[in-house]
Amino acid sequence: MTSRRQFIRKTAIAGAGMSIVPHWVSAKHNSWDNEELRVGLIGVGLRGTNHLQNLLLRKDVRVTALCDIDPNRISLCRKLIAEAGKKAPLIFEKGPYDYRNLLENKEVDAVIIATPWLWHTRMTVDAMKAGKYAGVEVSAANTLEECWDLVNTHEATGTHMMILENVNYRRDVLAVLNMVKQGVFGELVHFRCGYQHDLREVKFNDGKQPYGGGVEFGEKAISEARWRTLHSVKRNADVYPTHGLGPVAVMADINRGNRFVSLTSHATKSIGLHNYIVKKGGEDHPNAEVKFKQGDVITTTIDTSQGETIIITHDCNLPRPYSLGFRVQGANGLWEVDGNRIYVEGKSEPHRWDDAKDWLEKYDHPLWKKYGEYAAGAGHGGMDFFVLHAFVESAKANIAPPLDAYDAAAWSAVTPLSEASIFQKGEPQEFPDFTRGLWIKRKPYSWIKDSY
Repeated sequence: MTSRRQFIRKTAIAGAGMSIVPHWVSAKHNSWDNEELRVGLIGVGLRGTNHLQNLLLRKDVRVTALCDIDPNRISLCRKLIAEAGKKAPLIFEKGPYDYRNLLENKEVDAVIIATPWLWHTRMTVDAMKAGKYAGVEVSAANTLEECWDLVNTHEATGTHMMILENVNYRRDVLAVLNMVKQGVFGELVHFRCGYQHDLREVKFNDGKQPYGGGVEFGEKAISEARWRTLHSVKRNADVYPTHGLGPVAVMADINRGNRFVSLTSHATKSIGLHNYIVKKGGEDHPNAEVKFKQGDVITTTIDTSQGETIIITHDCNLPRPYSLGFRVQGANGLWEVDGNRIYVEGKSEPHRWDDAKDWLEKYDHPLWKKYGEYAAGAGHGGMDFFVLHAFVESAKANIAPPLDAYDAAAWSAVTPLSEASIFQKGEPQEFPDFTRGLWIKRKPYSWIKDSY
């Protein structure tokens, strides 16, 4: 009998060497009640548990396995599965590499990886080698070598992976994508985006408050503070680029008729995390002596082969309101998320902004029109439903996902390239062409046409 792994390798679209048929999750591919996808979760912290809760709402998914080194998280997720009236999953909790035993289990078709960043690539690579359709949280890779590992493994095995960038499915982002594809802004020229989010209470968490508010990180901390803050100690780079870059990369057809060519990056001084420690724990707290390498504001500028520029801002260590800083600008007008405003020449009053509300309602994406009611309560304003829906439907059909290995590599490469550019005082860094030239003929996904 042909094993599932053999079937995947024989039937998958084998890497960039073949043209990938434009596809988006659509009604014609939707088979919620006709098939069952058996999913294993690797990492069930806050993000992994959120994925579990959304998976439990689907009739076409069975969560067959859980893997985590924290017994408390395993216990919590077991309870959630039981309360949902589902069959108890297999448990893998015997150390950090027990996930490999999960990957060998025949009761798992696909996996979702929601672990600390340094594990993302190795787990995704192992999943593809095991023939499991892989979904990985952002960012997907930390180094250029890891970026190539994702692409090379996908091409060698024919197994697919999807980067689970939920912001690509935000309602306003998809509406603006709709406007871009319909030519409202004209020929595209410039983008701005980023991750501007005060994460000080996430990076320091001593467990004395429900979430955040402490001054500990590393072994003395809990949740993300155990691992995330160390990146700010060790690296001066944009360590989290994809929330902003993913959506604009799709608008600019990156890897599908366009590509990133080079980038330059600069970093400010680093004072935000130190000031936070002193404010919360006092000047005599041991962590007040820690030297943080990461600049408080990191600015990266990308050039594309089609002549657009993209400015990405990483700003997570200073007090500020949340914003992804989107700006999409073309020959005929632009959208800016801050202020929620749009200007379209010939449609807007000259030199005056329009409130974006009416524009975004007019160009509301067909996906949101069709599935908006299902997205309610799914997390992050509903966009978690859509990213999970895309993953599940792509995995059931065993087809290339809308956000694939080449996207994961190109978007994640900003981290090591920005680090190199900052170290070299802003010297330009060339982007690897992860498609090996096939970006020229790869067709963009038909995000609008195929979404009905």
